[in-house]
Amino acid sequence: MFNILVVDDEPLICKGLSSLLAASGLDIDHIYTAGSGYEALDCIRMEEIDLLVTDIQMGAMSGIELMQHAKITRPWMQTIVISAHETFQYAQMAVRLGARDYLIKPLNSEQFLDSVRSVVLKMNRPSPELATYMDGNADRFRLEEPLPEYSELLNSLLTETAAVLGAEEKRRKLDELRLQGPFFAVIKIKLPLPQDRPEQRYTTRDHNLLRYAALNIAKELLDQEWNSTAFYSPDQEITVIIQWDEQSYEEPSTGQLSRLEVLGRSLHYNINRYLQLRAVIGISQILKGLSFMDVLNRQASKAILWNNEHADHYVFYYGDFNWNNYAADPSPEELHTHSNLIVQKAKEYIDGNYAQKGLTIHEVAKKNHVSPNYLSYLFKKNTGYNLWEYVIKLRMEDSREMILNTDLRRYEIAERVGYESPEHFSKIFKKYFGLSPSELKK
Repeated sequence: MFNILVVDDEPLICKGLSSLLAASGLDIDHIYTAGSGYEALDCIRMEEIDLLVTDIQMGAMSGIELMQHAKITRPWMQTIVISAHETFQYAQMAVRLGARDYLIKPLNSEQFLDSVRSVVLKMNRPSPELATYMDGNADRFRLEEPLPEYSELLNSLLTETAAVLGAEEKRRKLDELRLQGPFFAVIKIKLPLPQDRPEQRYTTRDHNLLRYAALNIAKELLDQEWNSTAFYSPDQEITVIIQWDEQSYEEPSTGQLSRLEVLGRSLHYNINRYLQLRAVIGISQILKGLSFMDVLNRQASKAILWNNEHADHYVFYYGDFNWNNYAADPSPEELHTHSNLIVQKAKEYIDGNYAQKGLTIHEVAKKNHVSPNYLSYLFKKNTGYNLWEYVIKLRMEDSREMILNTDLRRYEIAERVGYESPEHFSKIFKKYFGLSPSELKK
């Protein structure tokens, strides 16, 4: 069953779409509604949302901004965008953020439900070839490898860039590989080998089939919104080259590093979901120029090595680890000290800013010069709280004190602890304490 969140600053639209969904016969568990982007973000952080249906123009936070922040929390969540304006720029940004559909108001009921059905039906369905293998029909599974010369060409580009690319050779390879850039990043996907999982008792052929399936999962995710190339690499890895042209890279609304992190988490999530394999993902920085491809390749490989130190974490961004601060790879003691410092600084920032309207995990991570993914992992590991659970804890404890010890009205208290809407504040308060602000006051 699926959970759907409908977001619109017009209550009648939220109510109407919720009623349509409730009567649709779809396998829906809960339908949630929110009247603003900030309210929706709280819902996404606290509930298991599978599908987000959002308006695009909603005051303080647009639907595009909501999608950006929501993807950091739940990269695998699907989105349908609705808008009163048929604006190409909005539609283009929505598609680049992975929106499954872009519908124009006033909505046609059947068109809306057809869009939702299409998204929901695809959520739990792997590719037909993978389904054949998973149903136990491995003998009927036709393994179509990527062309070896194609993978060989790409791998040589990653390991011998400076040596192999003369002026004429560079032009030829660029034409063959369609790598124009000029901005590039590399992602490595490392799958567990048969010897790493003796309890599974699967063969080398099984591993090759699973590797092929993982490559296809990667390609399906990438084809949605990325200009990319995915292929096999040595050491049984899968490599992805991402590229941007000048215009798409400079778009301020996208946040390319955040998008790479979201992609990394989506790759790990979907490979684990469909193949029951805990893939380790290494993400390079973004550099300009094809001549840096070997550098990016080394960065992605080095990022993967941090799984040796963080065995319970699976997505690593090279830029999180301050390599320049160490003459050699840091010792476990140095790593522990550095991790504690990151969490301490994050807590100090949250303690001083939890009442700020629109506070986001991305903002806290930016202050610490690490990715939201890595900060969330360290914060939970060191404190036992999810980062946003800690924000809510501070807000709720503060509001409880004000309810018990002041004559402030509900809307005033909501305002002081960072909530736009008194109703939204009351909803979270009741979920946290089990009774409403007015019930506590009595």
